[in-house]
Amino acid sequence: MNLLHAIDKLTSQHAFTGSLYGTWDAVVSGLIASFVVCVVLVLTKSWHGVFSIDAHEGIQKFHFSPTPRIGGVAILAGLCVAWFNAPQELKSMIGVFLLAGLPAFIFGIAEDTTKKVSVLHRLLGTMASGLLAWWLTGYSITRVDVLGIDALLSMGFVSVLFTCFVVGGVANSINMIDGFNGLASSTSALAFISFALIAYQVGDMQLAAISLLLSSCVLGFFGVNWPFGKIFLGDGGAYFVGFSLAWIAVMLIERNAQVSAFAAVLVCVHPVTEVLLSIYRRKIKKLHPGQPDRMHFHSLVYRRYARRWLSGVSPSARNSITGLMVGLMSLSAGILANIFYQSMWCSLLALLTLMFAYASLYKRMVRHKWCASMRFSMFAKILAG
Repeated sequence: MNLLHAIDKLTSQHAFTGSLYGTWDAVVSGLIASFVVCVVLVLTKSWHGVFSIDAHEGIQKFHFSPTPRIGGVAILAGLCVAWFNAPQELKSMIGVFLLAGLPAFIFGIAEDTTKKVSVLHRLLGTMASGLLAWWLTGYSITRVDVLGIDALLSMGFVSVLFTCFVVGGVANSINMIDGFNGLASSTSALAFISFALIAYQVGDMQLAAISLLLSSCVLGFFGVNWPFGKIFLGDGGAYFVGFSLAWIAVMLIERNAQVSAFAAVLVCVHPVTEVLLSIYRRKIKKLHPGQPDRMHFHSLVYRRYARRWLSGVSPSARNSITGLMVGLMSLSAGILANIFYQSMWCSLLALLTLMFAYASLYKRMVRHKWCASMRFSMFAKILAG
């Protein structure tokens, strides 16, 4: 089955039959519920704003009025409604995401409402979600398609620890790119849809359905967040969505041996590359890993290009256009992952190519010149100086 055929089949009303009949009803109900809860949270912000409002002053702030940052509540509520309307075969798996995602969500929402939860504690919360998901499902990463590392991952405790680390990393990467209206939600929704298409192509209908359900809940939030920025994802939402993305990826490669682990990473190449470059940038500048700065990829796109190209529109509109423009970068990764998911070498090549292109454009924005060499050792020098 090729990508175009998978898109045609997956979007048809007959995509899910038998024990999965009714999946599309759950998808629609999750989207509507997430959207409605977002609207309610916006309309009632005077009630909860003392806890939930995100101030518009700060080094990473690009919005212009106080805004609720508890959009994760709506996504979680949407998934609960989707669970209620889902076929019986999906309920237990949706329950895993709801239950295992709670530590990540709780630590994140605590930061959203108190501003007092440290980066380390939030990282441990997301890793705890990975540990709980393993305990509930028995899945952990046992292969990354790299000789030697796969041998280590054959040891149970190494596999579980590595899985927790990966889950924590992906969850934090979604939080890191959450800087403009629609950016994190469009990136995440595209990633969920990409995973759904891969799962559908390999015949994992349950995982395809779960991925679509998660994407619908994120898109319900997107409808209120973009373009007017009436509500933000917040740490709780970013960590829950990031955990869900990571766990979909874990299950996809563990349940389907024909799917390359590099294809799963390729789907999330934007947030993963951003977090790696950010860690390195802060290391060479001797900054605390959790210290905010204005040097993220999306921040540079806004300052270097959006302000110049869109000088005639309002700052709020520039915010939204930048967010969607950067978010849509993930579309190419999703297409390539769906084409090459069965080939370890092609997936790896596509992954490295996109990472290099990302880093090259980053260098262009920082130092106003392109990388002069195609050597991947340049990655270590891109942010230096």
